[in-house]
Amino acid sequence: MTYATLAAAILAEVLATTSMKYSDGFTRLWPSLGTAVGYLIAFYLLSLTLREMSVGTAYAIWAGAGTAAVALIGMVFIGESVSPAKVAGVLLVIAGVVVLNLGGAAH
Repeated sequence: MTYATLAAAILAEVLATTSMKYSDGFTRLWPSLGTAVGYLIAFYLLSLTLREMSVGTAYAIWAGAGTAAVALIGMVFIGESVSPAKVAGVLLVIAGVVVLNLGGAAH
């Protein structure tokens, strides 16, 4: 259940960050509200995750997976540039998340 909660927190963070892109500097109401609500949900779910998982591991997975997902969304759907360095960076972030999980995510 801990990983499901963490996955939901990551999803909420990714949706919030993507909404922020479309908020046009918080000048558009609905994307701005999506950003605020998404981050509130993300932080709440992350706080629930911290009941069962160490803060360093949970935050690293949350931030790393969110970063990789948002970078991929930017490259695939928003038209951001794709370069070997960007792809390598995303792969390294994913590898870091995997290594953290292999090291044990419990307290």
